[in-house]
Amino acid sequence: MSHDSFPPHDPPHLTYPWQPPPPPEPAPAARRPADRAPLGHHSDLRLLRGAYRRQRRVATLTALGYFVLFLVLSAYAPSLMTHRVGPGLPAGLLLALLQLPVALLAIALYEHTARRHVDPLAERIRKQVALDARRATRHGEASR
Repeated sequence: MSHDSFPPHDPPHLTYPWQPPPPPEPAPAARRPADRAPLGHHSDLRLLRGAYRRQRRVATLTALGYFVLFLVLSAYAPSLMTHRVGPGLPAGLLLALLQLPVALLAIALYEHTARRHVDPLAERIRKQVALDARRATRHGEASR
């Protein structure tokens, strides 16, 4: 039998004859019109997503970009990587040892952009949500 033959919304069938009928659907509560756009479409959230996206990209590209550069130089410029920059210190080893400072730099960039751009936006949204919750609570108590 095809699924198309059933009506889209069949009423529930009672399993036992003594079961009470299901309660009626509650009527939607009257809502006060919002003073501003819902939070999901709020411009601050878009700004926060963009700031967080840039933050991740900067930190990731810093660490990953250096590592890819190291791999490319290892594969395509072996003479550069074996060139001695000091007594017994090839350039490849020096570049490999620089991985740790570059990773620490990526962490520092991540924290800096978080403190400067992402955290203030998140705090502003947090305060706005708390204010909206207080308004909704007050409005709910006033309508009783």
